[in-house]
Amino acid sequence: VLKCLVCSDKSSGVHYGVLACEGCKGFFRRALQNVGDPARKKCFYNKNCEINLQTRNRCQYCRLQKCLALGMSR
Repeated sequence: VLKCLVCSDKSSGVHYGVLACEGCKGFFRRALQNVGDPARKKCFYNKNCEINLQTRNRCQYCRLQKCLALGMSR
């Protein structure tokens, strides 16, 4: 079983150029649609949050940064 490169959940295929799960695919799609969302512009934990299956919903900023660092793009 292939794992999502962002959160290590079960991958559903290559989405936006990266092996990703449905959750991270949807998260990245919404991030593209809501570029001005202030929640994605701030991290409350020094901008180095661990993103995994259990923690992926805690910090949108760090999750988006990890998506971008892995090469996700339109």
